[in-house]
Amino acid sequence: MKHLIAIALVALAAQEKKEEGFVSLFNGKDLAGWKAGENTDTWKVEDGHMVTHGPRSHLFYVGDVNSHLFKNFEFKADVLCKPVSNSGIYIHTEYQEKNWPEKGFECQICTDGFKDNRKTGSLYGVKDLDKSPVPDDEWFEYHILVQGKKIEIRLNGKTVNEWTQPDDYTPKMFKGRIIGSGTIALQGHDPGSVVWFKNVRIKPLAD
Repeated sequence: MKHLIAIALVALAAQEKKEEGFVSLFNGKDLAGWKAGENTDTWKVEDGHMVTHGPRSHLFYVGDVNSHLFKNFEFKADVLCKPVSNSGIYIHTEYQEKNWPEKGFECQICTDGFKDNRKTGSLYGVKDLDKSPVPDDEWFEYHILVQGKKIEIRLNGKTVNEWTQPDDYTPKMFKGRIIGSGTIALQGHDPGSVVWFKNVRIKPLAD
């Protein structure tokens, strides 16, 4: 028994060390610190999870952590995407009442069954993946690292996408899709998509 307890304590210590520096952005009870644009009823908190299910609505972090302004950081969230669903995690963005956010990048969440050919792990419209590296209807960890001009996306600890902004980079879509700073936003894409988030956290890094 003592041996098993020792193993458990070592595992717990390793987990705590791994998460050192991360700060929660979601209290598990309500959407305090977050602000939804457009259709606010699209977002709910159920059983300690943030759930999007409804017409288009983007949920922006407007809370106190780093004054909701992040440049270099690590972001993590556990995500569960129901079949035929689409969502996303925006970085370096800012609150926008309507439409798709024009500032920052979208780290895509999209099942293989959804009609969009940019799948989970894509840096939307910049460097896309044509197949989701994670299955539907199962929790996975979405990990985004931003340092300097580099964006890295890891799913369940595995790097699936990396992109470094060239010095002569010109956005193909919105003009605001450039490395800078800003807040985090979660995407409610459409009435048919159902996506759950939990353990939403961030680790600001030095410039």
